[in-house]
Amino acid sequence: MKIGFTIGKFAPLHKGHQYLIEKGLSEMDKFYVIIYETEVTKVPIETRASWIKEIYPEVNLLYAKNPPSQYGLDEESVKIQMNYLKELIKDIRVTHFYNSEPYGKFVARDLGIKEIQVDRKREKYPISSTAIRNGIKENESYMEKIVYNDIKGA
Repeated sequence: MKIGFTIGKFAPLHKGHQYLIEKGLSEMDKFYVIIYETEVTKVPIETRASWIKEIYPEVNLLYAKNPPSQYGLDEESVKIQMNYLKELIKDIRVTHFYNSEPYGKFVARDLGIKEIQVDRKREKYPISSTAIRNGIKENESYMEKIVYNDIKGA
């Protein structure tokens, strides 16, 4: 059985994220989305998760609450993050990790699974959540209506 997953803050969820999720759903027998708590947005984790569940009811959602604050691609930061992630998914036999970030190789390496890079150069969807947070109205076309409506006043 092929079990894939992706991780993120989805702050906010945008077309690039959706492309990655859709690819995972189409290629895997089961697909998980792990959504992280974050301080980069005032939109609660439950609201961000509800976007994913409304658009993709077949996705299995996991909440990453109280994640480690240390981030980076150095081995110490990777180890801290991976220990947290391993504990979070300990009962799931994942086989594939879907991502578009440099840290993907570490997740795949440390879990002993296959990495699937999706639109890493952001050619299909030239957008990021940071860009959206910096210009919500200008980037409205990269978001579903439910997402845009929730963040336009946040």
